[in-house]
Amino acid sequence: MNASDAVPPAGPGDELPAVAPQLRALRRRAGLTLEAAARSAGLSPAHLSRLETGGRQPSLPMLLALARIYGTTVSELLGETVADRDAIVRAADMEPTRAAGWTYFQAGAPGRGMQALRVRVPYGTQGDIVRVHPGEEWLYVLKGRLRLRLGDTAHLLAAGDSAHFDSLTPHRLAAEDHDGVELLFVHTLLQSPTAALCLGPLTGELP
Repeated sequence: MNASDAVPPAGPGDELPAVAPQLRALRRRAGLTLEAAARSAGLSPAHLSRLETGGRQPSLPMLLALARIYGTTVSELLGETVADRDAIVRAADMEPTRAAGWTYFQAGAPGRGMQALRVRVPYGTQGDIVRVHPGEEWLYVLKGRLRLRLGDTAHLLAAGDSAHFDSLTPHRLAAEDHDGVELLFVHTLLQSPTAALCLGPLTGELP
């Protein structure tokens, strides 16, 4: 299953800033053809071409995938410069971004080696999606309970629990309770043109 199938297009209220002017230049800087980049991102070449020409807007998971593949950051994909960065992120400035049922709030300064997010995970969303990608992840349960699967082992985390793991370990996240779960989430953005984010559903539920 392609990432374009796993993550629906952004809705009218979910759009991210235009990235088309940067996407083609950053892909070429990474020395990747349209076909090679699309394959690494789990997209069709036609879909990636539409992103590069502004015909479609990528979701946040797509941006994370492309940033890793191109050896850059989401901030650069969005056209932000060093002057745009700020060490302080005010609560009032944490605009939500929604993708495939999850809600993401930027919780750290852009353009850094780590990406910090506050994430709301509703019950019954993305529980069958397996994530495998280079880097490290750290998460802290703020509210609710999280069902986290690392490799073949399932863990139930409550508020105050945290997890820190290698992102190459296949992992799945799902809310345990109908009220959902809220997380503080930090991961590394590896500066490697060969890095990729792999998304794919598995058959069956988390145990």
